[in-house]
Amino acid sequence: MHRYFPHTQADIEAMLARCGAGDIRDLYSDVPEQLVMRRDYEVPEQMSEQQVREYFKGLCDKNQPLVCFAGNGFYNHYAPSIIDAVIRRSEFLTAYTPYQPEISQGTLQYIFEYQTMMATLTGMEVSNASMYDGATATAEAMMMAVSHARKRNRVLLSATVAPAVGAVVDTYASYHGITVDRIAETDGITDLSDMESKLAAGDVAGVIVASPNRYGIVEDYSGVADKCHQAKALLIMNCVASDLGVLRTPGEWGADIAVGDAQSLGMPLNYGGPYLGYICTTKSLIRKLPGRIVGATTDAKGRRVFVLTLQAREQHIRRDKATSNICSNQGLMALYAAVYLSTMGAEGLREVAEKGYHGAHYLASELEKTGQMKLKYPERPFLNEFLMSTDIDVDDLIARCVAEGILPGVKTSEGEILIAVTEINTRKEIDRLVEIVKSVKGKMS
Repeated sequence: MHRYFPHTQADIEAMLARCGAGDIRDLYSDVPEQLVMRRDYEVPEQMSEQQVREYFKGLCDKNQPLVCFAGNGFYNHYAPSIIDAVIRRSEFLTAYTPYQPEISQGTLQYIFEYQTMMATLTGMEVSNASMYDGATATAEAMMMAVSHARKRNRVLLSATVAPAVGAVVDTYASYHGITVDRIAETDGITDLSDMESKLAAGDVAGVIVASPNRYGIVEDYSGVADKCHQAKALLIMNCVASDLGVLRTPGEWGADIAVGDAQSLGMPLNYGGPYLGYICTTKSLIRKLPGRIVGATTDAKGRRVFVLTLQAREQHIRRDKATSNICSNQGLMALYAAVYLSTMGAEGLREVAEKGYHGAHYLASELEKTGQMKLKYPERPFLNEFLMSTDIDVDDLIARCVAEGILPGVKTSEGEILIAVTEINTRKEIDRLVEIVKSVKGKMS
């Protein structure tokens, strides 16, 4: 009756006998009677294929596509059509963990290529390939720093790192006995004097900063790595992946670990995922690196092949003593990033960044001309994202824009809205947003 159930009645009886149980219900004998459900499950009737299609089309039709000027760590970028064509191939879309190299060469190769491109993009020496998102990648980097420092369990986190990332870092820290202290911010950037005073205590394992930061500001981290290393702490930089096509890389800043979300490499926003976190680091920290690492070698016939390497760090080898329990099947999104990077290349990444830069600076200027908004930090450099302050009711503004088919940005606090522009946004769309802002009552004092 149940063609997909693998166990026969004889199998079940054999297992029960081995467990010393006479019936499957005996396995649940310690469950209180009042918690045991005695009725049938409320499972809906099956549908035909056409009915399923119509059902999901009905759900899809409820979506309201919006012109997106929201960012806050996740960005609406163009995705070349070749990406879907590649990742939808069955050998990639249905592939599982590549523990058997003799039958997983394709999967292992694209992970290797992804790692190579991410290491190049960040200016680091090695990369892993199995992080959920940028926030968990940052938390894992924090634990790398503490593990490397051994007797130090204090980490400094700049107040200019995105709050959502900071919240995940705090959660991880609370269960690992790690103390996370905030570095103060001054005029939208990390207060380096506060960082130095906290480093002086001599008990800091790592320092976490962002580029661009939570306000879209591109901070100057000259000398920060030296200060961290003098205090025997690691420098961790959380970066927007696509921005590294034009910004100074973590490797060039002297960072020890580069982390962040790779969603900006063409991945659709898709109501929150799936996305992809990345961690890249120096060779000296490779044994502290969580997740999978694929290496290239040669087989008995001298042919180039790919294998999972340094697996003793993983939980399927060391269980609770593993470097981390991160070992998700994010391989498909790593393939997505690899196809995007290989298709766009260095010139494509630069073009994407330049279009976002010019669009963002044009929009910021036009919004200021309305008299309704002004840049929160006018003296600070930004790439394609900026924070505006206003006496307009931001919730009302967002509602009005949504009614016009535009998502104008992300409210960060009362009277402040974070706005991002990518190569997707046209001049016509930008001008339309400005016109809506003009029509809303409220003048800057």
